[in-house]
Amino acid sequence: MGRRWQRARRAVAFAAVAALAGGGLAVAAAAPSAAEQDTADSWTVAGPPGSQLTAELGLDAGGDLRLAVDRGGSPVLLPGRLGIRTDQHDLTTGLHFTGRKDRTVHENYRMTTGKQLQRSATMREATLSFTGADGARLGVVVRVSADGVAYRYQLDDPGQVTVEQEASTFEVPTDAKAWVQPYQPSYETERTETTAGGANAAQPATCSGDTCSFGYPTLFDVGGTYVLLTEADVDGRYSGSHLDHQAGSSSYHVALADGAAVTAPGPLATPWRTAIVGSLNTLVGSTLVDDLAPPSKVKDTSWIRPGVDDWSWLSDGNSPGNYARQRDFVDYAAAHGLEYTLVDAGWQASWVPELVRYARARGVDVLLWFDWNDLRTQAQRDAWLPKVKAWGVAGVKVDYMYSDAQSTFQWYDAILHDTARLKLMIDFHGATIPRGLQRTWPQVMGVEGVRGEENGQNATRDIFLAFTRNVVGSMDYTPTWFSRPNRQDTAARELALPVVFESGWTSLGDKPEGFATQPLAEDYLEQLPTAWDETHLVSGGPGQQPAGDRQVVMARRSGDRWFVGGILAGSGDTMKAPLGFLGKGPWLLETVEDGDGGQLQRSVRTVTSADTLTVAAAANGGFAALACPAVKGRTDCDEKVVTAPETTLTLDPATTTAGPGAGVGIDARFELPQGDALRQVRMTVDRGRLPAGWTVTGPEVSGGSLPAGQVLSGHWTVTVGKDQPGGTVEVPVWAEYANPAGNGAPPVHVEQVVRVSIPLHGTVYASDQPFLTETNGWGPVERDLSNGETGAQDGKPLTIDGTVYAKGLGMNADARVDIDVQGRCTRFEAHVGVDDEVGGKGSVTFTVIGDGRQLAASGVVLGGQPAVELTADVTGVHTLGLVVGDGGDGKNFDHADWGLAQLTCAD
Repeated sequence: MGRRWQRARRAVAFAAVAALAGGGLAVAAAAPSAAEQDTADSWTVAGPPGSQLTAELGLDAGGDLRLAVDRGGSPVLLPGRLGIRTDQHDLTTGLHFTGRKDRTVHENYRMTTGKQLQRSATMREATLSFTGADGARLGVVVRVSADGVAYRYQLDDPGQVTVEQEASTFEVPTDAKAWVQPYQPSYETERTETTAGGANAAQPATCSGDTCSFGYPTLFDVGGTYVLLTEADVDGRYSGSHLDHQAGSSSYHVALADGAAVTAPGPLATPWRTAIVGSLNTLVGSTLVDDLAPPSKVKDTSWIRPGVDDWSWLSDGNSPGNYARQRDFVDYAAAHGLEYTLVDAGWQASWVPELVRYARARGVDVLLWFDWNDLRTQAQRDAWLPKVKAWGVAGVKVDYMYSDAQSTFQWYDAILHDTARLKLMIDFHGATIPRGLQRTWPQVMGVEGVRGEENGQNATRDIFLAFTRNVVGSMDYTPTWFSRPNRQDTAARELALPVVFESGWTSLGDKPEGFATQPLAEDYLEQLPTAWDETHLVSGGPGQQPAGDRQVVMARRSGDRWFVGGILAGSGDTMKAPLGFLGKGPWLLETVEDGDGGQLQRSVRTVTSADTLTVAAAANGGFAALACPAVKGRTDCDEKVVTAPETTLTLDPATTTAGPGAGVGIDARFELPQGDALRQVRMTVDRGRLPAGWTVTGPEVSGGSLPAGQVLSGHWTVTVGKDQPGGTVEVPVWAEYANPAGNGAPPVHVEQVVRVSIPLHGTVYASDQPFLTETNGWGPVERDLSNGETGAQDGKPLTIDGTVYAKGLGMNADARVDIDVQGRCTRFEAHVGVDDEVGGKGSVTFTVIGDGRQLAASGVVLGGQPAVELTADVTGVHTLGLVVGDGGDGKNFDHADWGLAQLTCAD
């Protein structure tokens, strides 16, 4: 660093040490004053008008570049190293300054989710250009806003660029209070309050020697100014990163995921190294991570709809595999005005379409969980995503990625393109943290990246999350489990969580019976939005209150109503919420707090912005409140829950048989038995979901109004494609009408199907037929691939003892599929054996079942053995079962192939 810049820093450092001495902070260096900026080897980037922040860069005599941050003239981040090393150039040292360009970046944009839907961002930007010792060029782009400072590198190499390491380092006074999370790619470890220098004591430690790793976002308190470190604008060009810290030091070094290099086409702009800086209210309200992200890639967002879902997995773990139980959750959502039901791990493709039809007729959309192993490849996504979209699923929750590697971010890029194209919303569970992707991809409704409700209760952790993880994006915490066994908090605190925490999809964790025990909670949750016009921190912070507890009170506005949530960690204490955020006029304030016997109680009073709400909270307690303008005659803030009326859609015929080229006449009757007239009614055959070659004649029918007792009728002729193979095809007919709930809710969709059976004929492969039932030891049954064991379509070509089979089924013991063969076939045959992918291990049995009778069996077949030819007479059989059993040594390695499994059927 130049001598003048060094002298300036030393002078300010002495003043900073004196100013911070009362807080016990040790400051090693500080920033220059405004009068000592812009020398030959130092540069200043000041924030826009109203900002107290300044970024200062300096280059020392050896060509090492550093960046520091001041707030109001006081040092916050001390000079930290900048630079980047590729496989071709070392741009971490020996740098020479060549130029500077400045501009102001101002953007207005609208989000579909988040703490503030309408955004306005103003940032001062400086691009500093340097050359390395070998002449290679480096651009350092610095942005300063009212709520933070960020920088990124620009590499103008035109070809492929491989980044091996960044020198990027944040320097924090060692005695600064810190809230850190030991790094794991799941982001599900606990957060710990410590100091910047002592962070390595946090458990469970993720360390190599004396260097430990910490996940974003990481929070520090530097003399009353808070600094939240994270990153923004990460996609498949790069990997995610985390912070490495050597024990006792002030340095937090940016480390690429897994220590691996990243490769991308040049020119390359790296992710933004980001520091949100200011008061706690500034942090909570900051949109900096989204401001730094690329604009939306989705022009039409009208189909994107945040909302509340009821989710059965947390409180009733086996229920996602039970169709009848999922209907219970749909019924609950419909009765209470919830937008969605989320069906988690265990659902079956055999009944999900029927559940979706049941739900949509009641004004509820279905969200569907996926293991990412089922969507990992483009072929898997092309197979599954259009299918569930055709079923009517509104969005998917994808789980278990657990990686910050570049390859995983490339997968994120791909599935975000796919879901946007298909108009499917998405939530990422078992995922990394958000880094601005909800601005770029507005169909992202939430991201886990948090130790949430499913990982046990920790009241102190929840306080920390409000000032760390949830600051940077929607947080899929899955709150509210009132019936939780041995629950460690009060009911009022549970109710406050979905206000304190923001997520575009808020997945409620209890079951209908649990919610029913707290009717006041049900009333409150019926009113709850999940996307907000405005957010304020009302009171509290991550540190302890004078009584030793910790608190946070958050206020979020939707339209003209304010939702307020307060949570407490520790022994009981008084919670105070100044109501200055309300604005002018009298307001009606409903407060829900803990009453006697574990029940909630509600009070209503009139307040103004000069008042303070005071709640005597129990240990690990809290409260939830709702405020609305007090107008004459209004006694509460509730908006009426409007549910979809019961309707009937009748199709004639419901089932039929037709051969290739034949026509099927379909009559439909749609009726509202009772209630207010339906508006904007339309009914048609869904032509887009029919197989290629099928045609439909007959118009869509519609009516501006359909009163109770009247019938909307339609008639269509559907012609089977001439090349249609045998099997069953569902022909969907739907009616839609304007949702009586209004407020932009999508039309209510009522659908039924005509099941057209096309006679099986000629040679029919088992892998081309729908399964009536399907079970498998590991992963799904694969069509024309080996089992692969984990996700759908993750197998390889079916191979037994070196012979490859183009068609067939891949299973893992114990397994079974049932197929409807219509009584039209005479012979089944297959070449069966253990797939070569298990390297000669495994032992299985193969059995053919016809209408409940055993028709053929193989005996035990060993890995490495040649294929066994298995045949069966299936004359007159309607349901064909193909069963794989364990050969006696456990199901590991039991990858069973039905090579060329085929039926000979009547012409």
